[in-house]
Amino acid sequence: MKKYLSVTIICCAVTYSMGQTNSNLDSIPVKQLQEIIIRGYRAMNGIGRMNDYSEQVIYAGKKNEVILVDSLDANKAINNTRQILGRIPGLNVVETESSGFTANGIATRGLNPTQSIEMNTRQNGYNISGDVYGYNESYYLPPMEAVSKIEMVRGGASLQFGSQFGGLVNYVIRDAPTNKTFEFTTSQTIGSFGMFNAFNSVGGTYKKISYYGFIQYRNMDGYRPNTQQWQLSGFGKFQYKPSEKVNVGVEYSLLRNQLKMPGGLTDSMFYANPKTSTRARNWLKTPWNIVTAYLNYTPTENTTLSLKTSFLSSNRSLVWRNEEGGASALDLIDPATNAFVPREVGNQTMNNSTTELRFSHHYKLGNQQSTIAGGIRYAYAWFKRQGGGEGTTNSDFDLSITGDWAYNLDFTTTNIAPFVENIFRIGNKFTATPGFRFEYLNSTARGYKIEDNVKLSPNESRNRYLPLFGIGLEFKPTTNTSIYGNFTQAYRPIDYSQLEPFGVTSRIDPNLKDASGYNSDFGYRGTIKNYLNFDISTFYMAYDNRIGVVLKTDPNTGLDYSLRTNIANSVHKGVESYVEFNILKLIKEESKLGLSIFNSFAYIDAKYTSGEFKGKRVEAAANTINRIGLIFNNNHFSATFQVNSVGDAFGDASNVKTSDDPIAGYIPAYTVLDFSATYKIRNYAIKIGSNNIADKSYFTRRADEYPGPGIIPSIGRMFYAGISATF
Repeated sequence: MKKYLSVTIICCAVTYSMGQTNSNLDSIPVKQLQEIIIRGYRAMNGIGRMNDYSEQVIYAGKKNEVILVDSLDANKAINNTRQILGRIPGLNVVETESSGFTANGIATRGLNPTQSIEMNTRQNGYNISGDVYGYNESYYLPPMEAVSKIEMVRGGASLQFGSQFGGLVNYVIRDAPTNKTFEFTTSQTIGSFGMFNAFNSVGGTYKKISYYGFIQYRNMDGYRPNTQQWQLSGFGKFQYKPSEKVNVGVEYSLLRNQLKMPGGLTDSMFYANPKTSTRARNWLKTPWNIVTAYLNYTPTENTTLSLKTSFLSSNRSLVWRNEEGGASALDLIDPATNAFVPREVGNQTMNNSTTELRFSHHYKLGNQQSTIAGGIRYAYAWFKRQGGGEGTTNSDFDLSITGDWAYNLDFTTTNIAPFVENIFRIGNKFTATPGFRFEYLNSTARGYKIEDNVKLSPNESRNRYLPLFGIGLEFKPTTNTSIYGNFTQAYRPIDYSQLEPFGVTSRIDPNLKDASGYNSDFGYRGTIKNYLNFDISTFYMAYDNRIGVVLKTDPNTGLDYSLRTNIANSVHKGVESYVEFNILKLIKEESKLGLSIFNSFAYIDAKYTSGEFKGKRVEAAANTINRIGLIFNNNHFSATFQVNSVGDAFGDASNVKTSDDPIAGYIPAYTVLDFSATYKIRNYAIKIGSNNIADKSYFTRRADEYPGPGIIPSIGRMFYAGISATF
């Protein structure tokens, strides 16, 4: 176990003999030792928790974890999410990266993991999804070889970062080395299914200037036919520190890729052969660009200010044999024309700009130090969605269309949100942290959509004013343990798809509301010496006003029509538990060997409490998620064996086990085994491992459209090996 106190210590060794006079002090040999940087979190074998306060953000009383990526044995070359983030209790992973998406999605507490839509996803503290609220899907994630730590805050993240029911996940990129003017790191990995990954980075510090950057290239033939993909990721960061009080910097992130999508399967296809492909002409590319500039200012020892502005300019283009006919509609040559049917082309252009001004101040209240932290966010996003264009009958990556788009829609979102939280310390062991956030949202929809040969033109503009309150309480019976509780209001705004017209006989409720509710936690966490790390808690989440479609009858005409409206509430409750026990450290505290067992477990009861599906389980919500791992490490070698068991779930709210609808049906429980090991000597490291050792056939998602429709199988047994070096 390492303890960190957020200070920098410089040590000097002085040799001094009794009887020397002050006049001889100049002759005393002095040796200045290497600077030690002590960070603001506590960790044990790769997972820890944030301190009460760090970098203008308050964590007191909140359910949070921090994953130290360098400490993990995992397949980082393909961002194996269940290995890297698997110790987060209750984390559900939708494994679609190999079948047409650029990143696996995550969720907690029985929420929808697809493209992490229930999460507030950030890199280095700024937004990296397609939009802050209207289209918050995550197509880009940084390569894990470049990430130093991953921060996750559940429930109480709504006040500091903007509301999503799933909370915050923040990927923190490595910093430049402070003791070198130049450092070069390279990592080369090969694996099953034609996988090759090359990662190279440079960084350094010279006087007041520091820099860091990386380039990653990855290529895979894929587990199934028609799953070839390549990806190029890059990042550059330049920082200038003119004084101890000020530093400024700029960052740029990019993603370029091209993926082939093998399509989805019916149940019978999957159980006959999960490696089957139903599509050979489906393609996707996702160029991603994020530019960020920031300024940090510390006018006094107790006061900090930060200003961060990011601009995202990205795109997602798709050419595919569409979902008509479901997974059973194979993409075959038409004998009448001796050609394939024309494909469908879609194009989405995403732009957004976000500026956050944050401040914090430590002040005395009675005999205790209190901390206030707050700020304001301004975000503006504009999004163009084009689709239904008739493409070619060819099989190559061709985005050309004949005629016009079947829909051409423009959306915008404007968001202004001031927020503030305050830690009140009552004695030396108890803190109370109330907070408030106010959200102003404006969403617009313009353009057209053709349904049944009728051109529908939305003219939507909605304003919302949403106050959010929360409070966190924490009692620390010992230095390294705490009892915590949190209650925080949350909401999920109407997204762009819910503002689209969807049929001639369909309507959108003019009183359509954002989904709202709250998260609450109560738990006990801490460490005991360097052999036990634990966090055991309960949670209760109310998710009201879920949006769906119901059938109504017009009283004037007597005709039926579909209405998109708020139709149901759901409640998610359960237990989240993480326990890690180091056997050898218990026997001998100073042992250089470590042998640990960890268990990350969650029981989740997520059900609808109103509407047509009252009493049914929420779609994609597994009742149990249990991961058990064994870790061995010494000065040079470390290895981790992990068992991942995820309970069954359903594809939609009806909870049917079989259906002609590609999204409806049963998602069986599964258990997957992973092993990874690393051997380090001086500045070199050798990595080997295997994912899905038992070659389990399973799936985590049923898709109603791309990359399906139908079941999206996960990857079978995979081996990998790599070498890395730092100079």
